Amino acid sequence: MSAPQNTNPAAEMRTKRVLIGATGSVASIKVPLLAKSIIAQGHDKNMQIEIAIAASNSALHFFRQEQLPEENVTLYTDKDEWAKWKKIGDPVLHIELRKWADICVVAPLDANTMAKVANGFCDNMLTCVLRAWDMSKPRVVCPAMNPMMWEHPITDAQLVVLRDQLGFHVVSPISKGLACGDVGMGAMAEPEVIAKVVVEQLVAADLSTAATNGVDVSETKTTEP
Repeated sequence: MSAPQNTNPAAEMRTKRVLIGATGSVASIKVPLLAKSIIAQGHDKNMQIEIAIAASNSALHFFRQEQLPEENVTLYTDKDEWAKWKKIGDPVLHIELRKWADICVVAPLDANTMAKVANGFCDNMLTCVLRAWDMSKPRVVCPAMNPMMWEHPITDAQLVVLRDQLGFHVVSPISKGLACGDVGMGAMAEPEVIAKVVVEQLVAADLSTAATNGVDVSETKTTEP
């Protein structure tokens, strides 16, 4: 996939690091496309995007590493967490990912992981990253589940926790026919929509930091109509 032309050659490209969390929903089949979309849309905003993917074991049923962009994308799994730590003083992967990333987007967020995060559970690499997250950095979740799961009363309660207590930006699911054959609300938003939200969150974080530091960020904007 070729990168789009930069609309403002004079603007300096800024490196931004995006952590994608992939969970055990069939919507994980769209993770490769999401990575490509974030890279492309980031380029339009003068961002050189680097991506790390923290995938649960279940997520790996739905995509393969060779489907991911070849450059600037690294895939991590639970086994990497343990393989990289041998003794006290070695890097702890979920902490290193938290330090590394400018933003985290969990896409898809399945019902199981939603329940874990809302209740503070951290039993795999991804949920450990989220529990250890720097709350000054943006965080996005994109629910994906069966319509009956989405309509279950506990889902509303957990979304309140995610939005109001934990400060996640929630990209709502859409209504369509699902892989299980059911039709209704619960399908993950399209990758292009999620990518747009991620890039907007990165731009907003830059603007907020610049305003705090009294920096003029006008030169970092693209010349869009």
